[in-house]
Amino acid sequence: MYQKFIITQDGILKFGHVYLHKDLLEYGESCTYGGGLWKIDESRRAILLYGRSFDFGAPDFSHVQRIEWAGVGGKPLPLLFLPHWPEEDLLIPVYAANS
Repeated sequence: MYQKFIITQDGILKFGHVYLHKDLLEYGESCTYGGGLWKIDESRRAILLYGRSFDFGAPDFSHVQRIEWAGVGGKPLPLLFLPHWPEEDLLIPVYAANS
């Protein structure tokens, strides 16, 4: 199992431990805004988002409306996107539009 995330057609950012990004989708959902991988960074007390989904493409965080925290233990943490992973010189904060 791998730590993956997707952004659904409704702008829901979902996390999970799955083999394929599509395994995060519920019946009737689609992943139109991409996805990637995540890991918890204990030193920053944040969740790092990086990479891209081979099936759904790179994440487009401008469409995130809501964050579903259940897949990361249910506790909200700051989200930081690493666009040049594995380099960590640039960290971009990720927010939900409705937060």
